[in-house]
Amino acid sequence: MSPSPESVFPEYETETSQTTKLLKKFKETPFVPIGMGGFAAVVAYGLYKLKHRGDMKMSLHLIHMRVAAQGFAVGALTCGVLYSMFRDYVVKPKE
Repeated sequence: MSPSPESVFPEYETETSQTTKLLKKFKETPFVPIGMGGFAAVVAYGLYKLKHRGDMKMSLHLIHMRVAAQGFAVGALTCGVLYSMFRDYVVKPKE
């Protein structure tokens, strides 16, 4: 048996560009890239402040930076879930 010429997922074949797929995902879940960017910013700030930590132990500094980065990422994901719930249950018209 030969495979049928019809596509199983035609909506994926209409979008040929990876950029359009990425922009569509960012529009659906806007807080995920915000969380990723914040996580990267906290990590970059932690690496910058690593030289100027003073008398603080290295392990304590790394623990503080890990907690800050995780807190930013979890906070952004929580905001994203609340946003999607608001959009689905409050803004969406009743059917």
